[in-house]
Amino acid sequence: MRVTDAQVKKLRAEMTKQGTVCGAALRAGICRNTATKYLKETALLPSELVEPRTWRTRPDPFGEAWPAIEAALRDQPGLEAKTVFEDLRARQPERYAHGQLRTMQRKLRRWRAEYGPEKELFLAQNHRPGEAMQTDFTSMNTLAITIAREPFPHLLCHCALPYSDWSWGTPCRSESMAALRAGLQAALVQLGHVPEFHQTDNSTAATHQLNTGKRAFNDKYLKLMSHFGMVPRTIGVGCSEQNGDVEALNGAFKRAIEQQILLRQSRDFDTQEEYLGWLHTHFRRRNSARGPRLQEELATMRSLCVGALPEYDELDVRVTSSGTIRVKSIHYSVPSRLSGERVRVRVYDARVEVHYCGRLQESFTRMQGKLGHSIQYRHVVSTLLRKPGAFRCYRYRDAMFPTTTFRRAHEVLTQALPDRKADIEYLRILELAAMTVESTVETALRDLLAAGRLPNADQLRQSIAPETPEIPALAEPIVDLAGYDALLCELEEVSP
Repeated sequence: MRVTDAQVKKLRAEMTKQGTVCGAALRAGICRNTATKYLKETALLPSELVEPRTWRTRPDPFGEAWPAIEAALRDQPGLEAKTVFEDLRARQPERYAHGQLRTMQRKLRRWRAEYGPEKELFLAQNHRPGEAMQTDFTSMNTLAITIAREPFPHLLCHCALPYSDWSWGTPCRSESMAALRAGLQAALVQLGHVPEFHQTDNSTAATHQLNTGKRAFNDKYLKLMSHFGMVPRTIGVGCSEQNGDVEALNGAFKRAIEQQILLRQSRDFDTQEEYLGWLHTHFRRRNSARGPRLQEELATMRSLCVGALPEYDELDVRVTSSGTIRVKSIHYSVPSRLSGERVRVRVYDARVEVHYCGRLQESFTRMQGKLGHSIQYRHVVSTLLRKPGAFRCYRYRDAMFPTTTFRRAHEVLTQALPDRKADIEYLRILELAAMTVESTVETALRDLLAAGRLPNADQLRQSIAPETPEIPALAEPIVDLAGYDALLCELEEVSP
């Protein structure tokens, strides 16, 4: 077993105490002859006595093929060791075995270190206090957060000051302009000051310009920067390391939150507001450790002296004759009474609001992606009842089955009745769900199907109807006024 530097140091220390080689060697765990050797070399340690090996313990398996490999590497520096090795095996399968891949990888790594092309270096930066705020979106899905036991997939709009590592985050659903605006404004309000620059990556929220397709700052982002008096700047395309501070804080914050979740022993929250408050509590706790450097930054920043912009985009949209509006390539249904009218739509990061004449008419969860739809059966069921023939080929027919129980009920009706009668009966059931409580109708419908009975709207209406309370018979009270006369007499006697 090779002697370590620590053993030799202990040997020399024990020698000054023991005075004998045997005793010092025993305490240091070294044999006597080896101890004598290192006591003679008073200035050297084992690591300093090791000489680099200049010979091979076995023949180089790639020695014959190496000149051709080296020529290929000089011509194509991007070649990987696995690609080179697989090419050798394809040409000489009897000569090379799978286990030699690691040898090829070590050989190529040494060659690249000695003769390979220059590598890109990542240069450490000195940040000026209060110079810039970096913003990045990071996925929080690895934490598996649930709201009321339902999965809550979301991102975090994370804003950070590189000098002090102060940071603030706002949950959001996508890398949209609305999410960027809400996240940045929340961070500035919490900070109370405004840095000189705002730095972001080339996300579509800030830099994608729809009319040209070029990576220039879009008008909405420039308006946001102008409102707060910040200078926008972006990192190079594909150069995420230029946003390295906030990128590093992303991972550190998520690791810290994972530990807090383990202490909490639950990933479930009753509401999004509860989760947001819990998240911000931990942001404040982490920021409390940034005090001295944060004070340096605040001293160089301007105070925040403007109010926040609305956290939504407004659109004026006409409701189509089919009772839908198109918002960001997604079709949403609205109450049929608004058909043909122009409505004002407020598009938030997570919801869409429909206003008419200054009053809120509907609010929906905002859908992600493109060319999708969100159709509420309550908005169209009355029209379908008047035009039941349109149900079979209705473009959004799948939205008319709110749960699997309703879909199964329609299948049972279709098997037992002619198509038109089955559709009418199902639409009556759907109208009942729209007018009352969907979950109550679903429970009653499930009971009918379990009993093997044909679903019927009239039966369901009777089964979910509230019981008429029984009015108890009350006896008419007998009023005795004699007691009042006696009370008046007593009052007259005591009065002067």
